[in-house]
Amino acid sequence: MQKSIIGIITLFFSFVINAQVSSKYVISFENAIHHEATIKATFSDLKSDEVEFTMSRSSPGRYALHEFVKNVYNVKVTDSKGNSLIATRPNPYSWLVKGHDGTINVTYTLYGNHGDGTYAQIDETHAHLNIPATFMYVPELSENEFELIFNVREDLNWKVATQLKHVSDFKYYAKNLQYFMDSPVEISNYRKRSFKVKNQTINFVLHDDKATDANLDTYFDSVKKIVLQQEQVFGELPTYDYGEYTFLACYMPNVDGDGMEHRNSTVITSTRSLAQGGIEQNIGTVAHEFFHCWNVERIRPQDLEPFNFEEANMSGSLWFAEGFSNYYDALSMCRAGVWSHETYLNDMARGFNYVWTSPGRQFFNPIEMSYQAPFVDAAKSVDEQNRGNTFISYYNYGEILGLALDLSLREQNLNLDDYMKLMWTNFGKINKYYSVEELHQTLNNYAGKEFGDAFFNNYIYKSGMPDFERLFKNVGIELKTENAITFGAFVRDHKLLSNPKLNSSAYNAGLQVGDKLIKVGDFTLNSVVNIDLALNKYNINDEVVLIYERYDIIYETTLKVQTDVSYKLSYLNLDDNLKLKKVKQNKALWLNIKE
Repeated sequence: MQKSIIGIITLFFSFVINAQVSSKYVISFENAIHHEATIKATFSDLKSDEVEFTMSRSSPGRYALHEFVKNVYNVKVTDSKGNSLIATRPNPYSWLVKGHDGTINVTYTLYGNHGDGTYAQIDETHAHLNIPATFMYVPELSENEFELIFNVREDLNWKVATQLKHVSDFKYYAKNLQYFMDSPVEISNYRKRSFKVKNQTINFVLHDDKATDANLDTYFDSVKKIVLQQEQVFGELPTYDYGEYTFLACYMPNVDGDGMEHRNSTVITSTRSLAQGGIEQNIGTVAHEFFHCWNVERIRPQDLEPFNFEEANMSGSLWFAEGFSNYYDALSMCRAGVWSHETYLNDMARGFNYVWTSPGRQFFNPIEMSYQAPFVDAAKSVDEQNRGNTFISYYNYGEILGLALDLSLREQNLNLDDYMKLMWTNFGKINKYYSVEELHQTLNNYAGKEFGDAFFNNYIYKSGMPDFERLFKNVGIELKTENAITFGAFVRDHKLLSNPKLNSSAYNAGLQVGDKLIKVGDFTLNSVVNIDLALNKYNINDEVVLIYERYDIIYETTLKVQTDVSYKLSYLNLDDNLKLKKVKQNKALWLNIKE
């Protein structure tokens, strides 16, 4: 009797859950060889007389528009009884249908051949699917539940990997549109490794036909070290929705390099197999994307919520959300022993030089650089632009700001780890979204109002530069400024391929992208003598005649030989130096060096 009652109750709740599934999809891949998938969608519980179904124009983790509908065709619409319905097009992204019976069936063909974190790729190696690039949806059903069935290619030994909830066989579930769209899928003959952290599972799914099992095991060991190292920053892992976090790594020659974070998973694509250098070169993306499961997925900017699938998404906090994650990906690899201290320093020097030598800081502060994301984050346009002079990536800008804040806090016997932990406790862990002002206030609460106001007023609301020479010296790093004669533009085969850098020799001479250099002073440029070699024959501030070609016309101008600043970082020798004992301790605490 008791078992019968339990069975009835179970059946009842199962019926209630299924009754709420209003968007159902079946996807198959018979024509994968030509990059096509066939998708059948059933949308039910429709209340509007005129129903809109549409394709997303944006994707979680990206900020630009992508117009996924361009790869959809062969669209057909019927009601629940199979009667054909007429669909009209109010705009390029959507369809409108009248005369339905509360349900519409939509079938269409999807073309996909760009394997990364944003688009879809379908061929006989895999079905690599970003959900917004793959599935239509009905906006009025956004808060209802979703069901997805994969008809996989059994002849290709395909399996499904995704953060979507597994229901049975090849059926998966999402509680609403936001979770559905945030759930990438890798379908292939992949390999999988897993390990437990307390009561949760970290999965690493690898699609890499060239890698051996030994390659995978070596790589997975580094993945585990990074996961555990980053867990130490926050003191705990997030609570993953279904008790699992999954890396979807596809290291195949047909994909495009990328990394894209999601709530309980991440997509990592690279053409480098683990057997061909990927063990060393791909791991940085693993470290960056996993840090996002705290910072940006749960410690989340208010201006990205709710994510808008119909418009570009703009945030003023990407210097923190992306940039501080950039800082911690490298730092955690160094702390975990995946990178050597020298590798970490060289990586830091590259970012440091890029940020602090860029003329872009005179145009935009870090918040305003973040606002540029819809124009630079995998965004495409055909007109020329001048971002080399006006833009600094919020990834790198935020990374160097994270470094500055960490080293500045350590002067006060504080550290960035504890600030991040406070952001986790006050925001991410309790599902509260933050503003830039709340980032500022949290720093004030942690380090004091004077410290917090100084940092934000000088380096976030403005584009000031901290005293890095002092900050570096405190942790045993020497900063040297070097000046070298430079032309100021990227040149190949004597042709300018970039806009000249602001106030450089090339800029002040009036040159522009596309110009071909012919002669500098007494030096005719050829396969032996290039522009850099020629300029280094002169002294600083010498003025020389430059002959160049623009649009088939020969011009002559005067070029003043100038220098450009660069920075060199090197570790101080702290061994057996009692005067630097405190510095050695600071460095050990920062990089987690065990005595």
